[in-house]
Amino acid sequence: MTDTHAGYAALLGRPNVGKSTLLNRLIGQKISITAPKPQTTRHVILGIQTLSEAQIVYVDTPGLHRQGRRAMNRYLNRSAASVLGYVDVVVFLIEALRWTEEDEDVLQRLTEFAGPVVLAVNKVDRIADKQRLLPFLQEIAGKRSFVEVVPMAAINGDNVAALEQAIVGLLPQQEFLFPPDQITTSSERFLAAELIREKLTRLLREELPYALTVEIEHFVEEGRLTRIYAVIWVERASQKGIVIGDKGATLREVGRQARQDLERLLDRKVYLETWVKVREGWSDDERALQSLGYAEAGIGNRPLPTADH
Repeated sequence: MTDTHAGYAALLGRPNVGKSTLLNRLIGQKISITAPKPQTTRHVILGIQTLSEAQIVYVDTPGLHRQGRRAMNRYLNRSAASVLGYVDVVVFLIEALRWTEEDEDVLQRLTEFAGPVVLAVNKVDRIADKQRLLPFLQEIAGKRSFVEVVPMAAINGDNVAALEQAIVGLLPQQEFLFPPDQITTSSERFLAAELIREKLTRLLREELPYALTVEIEHFVEEGRLTRIYAVIWVERASQKGIVIGDKGATLREVGRQARQDLERLLDRKVYLETWVKVREGWSDDERALQSLGYAEAGIGNRPLPTADH
């Protein structure tokens, strides 16, 4: 029998609790976009961490939130909940000294999962008086049987190694599932769309990011240059003007920041061109969502969603 452990560990929690930041910290590279706004993550993303004795396939999920009326809200909740059917371990991520109704909703979802659940208490670096933490940890630990409770800070890596080791001990004993040098199943095309959407989410005012998505029309490699042509879809003509900005300033800044990140990610020069187009009501149209890449697919011998559109 092999001495190695390998398996899938879901990062589950309410929106904006730090799942994507944690994934990027664990992998050591940015593969999941982050922004200080809920529902930034819209797809299930796999991050593969290969250690000498184990391979952990982290599954970053959209934040589980109170059921919204729009098709996009239903898709996000469906995607996040679906991972419970195939992962080996769940990391339930919450925020230190904060417990919300949405956290309670996630906890109720976990009654469907028979495997081990690790409670990861994030953002402990923000707590000045650490003595307040212990009673909170004891209270939350009493809500269900967690195999381990790990206080940590994804943003700076505090105690993240302890979380990693807790997960390793819970994985099945088996051969690695992916090549040791692979860090994600997401395509470069998908990562390009996500990086552009991240810049839009960070630069635009509060309500607009939920009404836009990014579609890569062309992704062409020419030697050391990659040409990327992207369409930014919005739902109303008025939103198009906001994305473009005064004399195109906002769109130029989005393109500049995204191109810099893409060049770091791809390790080559990038030519990026973006357009803004209107597709009315796309976020409340199941068929439109599917055509824009919001759909699950299978890989390998498990029904794992891919992140490739």
